[in-house]
Amino acid sequence: MSINEALIAELLKDYKSPEDLLGKEGLLKQLQKAIIEKALEAEMTHHLGYQKHQRSESRFDNSRNGKSKKRLRSDSGQLEVQIPRDRNSDFEPQLVAKHQRSFSGFDDKIIALYARGLSTREIQGHLKEIYDVEVSPELISHVTDAVLEEVNDWQSRPLDALYPIVYLDALFVNIKDQGHVSKKAVYLALGVNLEGHKELLGLWIEKNEGARFWLGVINELKNRGVQDIFVACVDGLKGFSEAINAVFPKTDVQLCIVHMVRNSLKFVSWKDRKTVAVDLKEVYRAATTEKAEKQLRVFAEKWDTKYPMISKTWQSHWNNIIPFFAYPPEVRKAIYTTNAIESLNMSLRKVIKNKAAFPSDQALKKILFLALRNISKKWSMPIRDWGQAINQFAILHPDRMNLE
Repeated sequence: MSINEALIAELLKDYKSPEDLLGKEGLLKQLQKAIIEKALEAEMTHHLGYQKHQRSESRFDNSRNGKSKKRLRSDSGQLEVQIPRDRNSDFEPQLVAKHQRSFSGFDDKIIALYARGLSTREIQGHLKEIYDVEVSPELISHVTDAVLEEVNDWQSRPLDALYPIVYLDALFVNIKDQGHVSKKAVYLALGVNLEGHKELLGLWIEKNEGARFWLGVINELKNRGVQDIFVACVDGLKGFSEAINAVFPKTDVQLCIVHMVRNSLKFVSWKDRKTVAVDLKEVYRAATTEKAEKQLRVFAEKWDTKYPMISKTWQSHWNNIIPFFAYPPEVRKAIYTTNAIESLNMSLRKVIKNKAAFPSDQALKKILFLALRNISKKWSMPIRDWGQAINQFAILHPDRMNLE
């Protein structure tokens, strides 16, 4: 829509400084108010069926009944507008709906600030400084609470039948529980779908990370449509592999090699750490399972007299260490470590680091969901040549690729 140049000239005839245009009582704010009120008047005319000051065909018809004031939060600050009323009280404004208190995406700004981990006080200060709008903590809570329905829909959405790779991990957060602050585990399941894209399958909050609760998580994934997982990448939690295979018996459970090395070095003195790390690399960088077993025996012969627990630990977990040897180098890099989900956890910690403790599980879910929505926009594919990777999966699991 083109705007008449003469109209613009008329509006700006008294313009002297930016304040006249952009200030609290500037032209833009006055125009916004005037246009909104004019539009509401047009809506009322459409509702009643006759123009203002025009007589109705019947004296019993509905009619205008004055106006009411309403303060709106907008990008240009507080905006007070006059809302027309009718005698029958059945006029439903479309531009400024009943009970609406913000205009032009202002609530979205509150949600965006909340998603970046700003505290309620910081959000209040930011909105006051930038938009000259006063908001209460109750308002911020009310606006962000609207996200909870979206969280619940997202958490219960149907999932794909097959995920070639799923990463499982947890991070710990302080939450107030019955007046006491305690650490709770936030369980995360990050899948890689058949297109090679990362997809967070869900998040769950519980007091402790344990194999029993993970079993419930895996069962929920199955109930939401997952029929098969080729590789589940996990850390060294006791009972984790049993929980996964109880639901998906064909799934290869891959222990995170980085965790294995890190835990092994706990047994090692500082002067030997570099050498031990290099010798362990010979094990997990081997070309085949057989060569890896040979390198582990070489490692044991060299270090068992000094650090016997290292080789024993690797031997006891061997069945969950070796699955990645069946895959080509491109796929190995994606499954022999849980870096993909640990990177996600790190991004989430940056968002929640300013919170000493969350008042409830719901409050934590809100901010994690909103943060995840922002983080996922920047995700890249965990395997660059996904076409080659999916062909390898198809060769290794030909009877499991085509699930209905």
